[in-house]
Amino acid sequence: MAEPFDTGRPHPARVYDFLLGGKDNFAADRAAAAEGLKANPNVATAPRENRAFMGRVVRHLAGEAGVTQFLDIGSGLPTSPNVHETAQAADPAARVVYVDNDPLVLTHARALLTSTPEGRTAYVDADLREADRILPAPEARDTLDLGRPVAVLLMGVLHFFPDDDAYDLVPTIMAGLPSGSYVAISHVTGDHDPEGWARFTAVMRRQGIESHLRDRAGVARFFDGLELVEPGVVPILGWRPEGPATLTDAQVALYGGVARKP
Repeated sequence: MAEPFDTGRPHPARVYDFLLGGKDNFAADRAAAAEGLKANPNVATAPRENRAFMGRVVRHLAGEAGVTQFLDIGSGLPTSPNVHETAQAADPAARVVYVDNDPLVLTHARALLTSTPEGRTAYVDADLREADRILPAPEARDTLDLGRPVAVLLMGVLHFFPDDDAYDLVPTIMAGLPSGSYVAISHVTGDHDPEGWARFTAVMRRQGIESHLRDRAGVARFFDGLELVEPGVVPILGWRPEGPATLTDAQVALYGGVARKP
């Protein structure tokens, strides 16, 4: 369920919104982001490239893979183009369910995330820690046909969970979905700049936001038992790029991958 609405404490979704240049954030979120940027200026680059990666993933899944149903968990505040805009550009009948636990996200999602006439969007008020109640939620059940493949998007969310919790989350979600479903993940790493990202996670921890850096093997572990889509788990700049890279992997510091449930 939604977290209490506390504007005096930074929230990951609102810090992320600020780093993307959004306006739906509060002083505590801006202060946390400012401290994070002092520790590691590349913190501003990662969110933008994460959104670009998500766009490429959704275009691939809605186009080449023919997926018409998406479950975006930890969706954050609406930032165009959103998942349903990208998916419905490929197939106007695409259906998207957004999941988050911030009341501000809920308010904006209900107001702004409007579907094409042929498709549908819905919002589930839930935390990824409650993975077993996301698919049974009425909003998800009424929007998605769970007898057909669904693409689960976990973009920049699993690094907020320690190992004891994180590695159970993907299997729990995927267990409720049929063969042919997909999961797409992006995850922050310290592999390319260990000191800079260690400084950033220490700053966030002091602000009450836990972040867990994982190496490539740690991110690949989330896909155990699934069939990875080429090119596998790679720095997101190298996942099916649509143009020449102008940044380095150290500046972006995210691994990403997509996998299919056999």
